[in-house]
Amino acid sequence: MAKAVAIAAKPLPSLVKEAAAALSRATTAAEVLDARDKAGAVYDAAKRAARLQKAKRAHDEIIAATHRAEADALEIEAMAKRRLADEYDAAQERGEVHRAGGNRKIKVPDGNFEPASAAEIGIRRKDIHDARQVRSAIARNPTIVREALDDILASGDEPTRAALKRAIAPAVKTLRTNEQAAKKERRSTREVELAARQAALPAKKYGVIYADPEWQFDPYSTDTGMDRAADNHYPTSDLKTLMKRDVGALAAKDCVLFLWATVPMLVEAICVLDAWGFAWIERDKNTGYLAPNKAHARYVSHWAWLKNRVGTGYWTRGKHEILLIATRGKPVAPAMGDQLESWCDDMAVPADVGAHSSKPAVFAAWIEKHWPNTPKIELNARQARPGWDRWGFEAEAA
Repeated sequence: MAKAVAIAAKPLPSLVKEAAAALSRATTAAEVLDARDKAGAVYDAAKRAARLQKAKRAHDEIIAATHRAEADALEIEAMAKRRLADEYDAAQERGEVHRAGGNRKIKVPDGNFEPASAAEIGIRRKDIHDARQVRSAIARNPTIVREALDDILASGDEPTRAALKRAIAPAVKTLRTNEQAAKKERRSTREVELAARQAALPAKKYGVIYADPEWQFDPYSTDTGMDRAADNHYPTSDLKTLMKRDVGALAAKDCVLFLWATVPMLVEAICVLDAWGFAWIERDKNTGYLAPNKAHARYVSHWAWLKNRVGTGYWTRGKHEILLIATRGKPVAPAMGDQLESWCDDMAVPADVGAHSSKPAVFAAWIEKHWPNTPKIELNARQARPGWDRWGFEAEAA
């Protein structure tokens, strides 16, 4: 209350100058946030003053002057938001603030401290989203905010936050559309480049197969749902294509398969296990239901990798992936006591989430430890591993 009284006691133009000066002096995220709050307080004060002046039927020039103060405060607030988006993103890159999604604290190897959450530094996730949208609009047109506010004032309307948001919305939408088009173009180019490097499956037999198929997940909308799709990073294949891939021909008589799958693709992953000869499914003669024939090949277990980022999803926001384990014949199992725990989170994994679909090295390292002499191949490999053969879209480039 005392702060509101202090603000009301000063002329609005002076308050606008103070907020502008605070932003020009700001060198840290906290100072930018403070300048934004100062501008917001001036905007609120001007809005109250305009409402009171209208109630008292004040002269139009007085109301117009108050509206100009509102507009000036909104412009300062928008500039502060643009800088806040930059400061926040830079802090994330330095490991000082959590990456988007999730409330778990993660260790920073060099800093030996726990990054702050958005709430802990006084910013709502909605504020960050809003700040990034304002930044995108200003990047497209540096004067868009001032032009929009001048247009609102010229029309005789009050320059509210909602009015400003509506005014710059077309620019934000156009920018998003252009970004989506650029992603689609990059995706098409990437598919041509990587498909040209795809090699034929080798003829050698392997006792360990470690696969990370290029799952194709269809979004509800190919326009808005592809922002974070795998197709942005590498060509994907539909289920029929994956099932037809003759991976079973690579498997030795006694073989273990490690198959990565995302949670929404679990049923498809089981279909792939069956098609590759690692989960033979037959119709039970007594019940008539389909059931696995465990005498030949079967799914035996899986690992869950808990990531420190929250992904997208329609029913749940995906935060983990699964690594299915299936066998055919009688491969050697890990010695009792040497099994890796089925739940592996990024607190125990030395690498953060890296390039799209890349997996922590801890899983391949564990496989190497327990099958040191067994011929091993990695399908859809991203990098060379000593002692492993590799195949896939990026194998030649690795």
